[in-house]
Amino acid sequence: MKKTMLSVIIALCIVVLTLSICNAGGNDIELASTMVQKQFDDLSKEVGLIISYIPLAPAESLGILGFDIGIEATGAKISSGSTFWELAISDQKPPDYIVLPKIHVQKGLPFGIDVGAMYATAPGTNISLYGAELKWAVLKGSIVSPAVAVRGSYTALAGVADLDASTYGLDASISKGFGPLTPYAGLGEVWIKAINNTNLPLNDVSTSATKLFLGAKLKILLLGVVLQADFSDIQMYSARANISF
Repeated sequence: MKKTMLSVIIALCIVVLTLSICNAGGNDIELASTMVQKQFDDLSKEVGLIISYIPLAPAESLGILGFDIGIEATGAKISSGSTFWELAISDQKPPDYIVLPKIHVQKGLPFGIDVGAMYATAPGTNISLYGAELKWAVLKGSIVSPAVAVRGSYTALAGVADLDASTYGLDASISKGFGPLTPYAGLGEVWIKAINNTNLPLNDVSTSATKLFLGAKLKILLLGVVLQADFSDIQMYSARANISF
């Protein structure tokens, strides 16, 4: 089983690298001079969801001595046929997915609290982001009862000169372990702020979106694999390979 888990993690690492290469190719975000307010509104919402925090973790706390570090990839299915993406991608036709390889670290603290941070960048583009989370396991869970947690998060877009974007998130999640497998689910709200940094007559955008996420973590000894799907105005699919203790 340990060898199988290691093989899965190696395969996920290869997938992350492959997706990174496939994502490359001049997909920079640069606002066209013909973009109007409605298009900027729609673009801001999708960008906000793309950069929003992806927990990729069950509700249960890591514990006071717990530590987790992993690599991830998130594929966000954007509205690639829309005019607002065509006016925002500078050099070529918008891709169906924007793929973000990430590094993600989490640390357990007393009283069922976990903190986490992540950084992501899309190779071949000007898109990168960073974020942080604070999670509290309200119910720690047991052999018969699930764990329940609430989480606050923050993310910010970096590297895009034409656009500043940031998000605040608040969600509640539930998880229940069954041997090495822990399925989880959660529901939350994302508040998005986008600021136009060009000379275009576009007002800043403040909006929000509701997200449902479903996932599962498989852990054998120190090795783990997590899969998660997020459903909102756009869909996002994430995979993580991690080491935790």
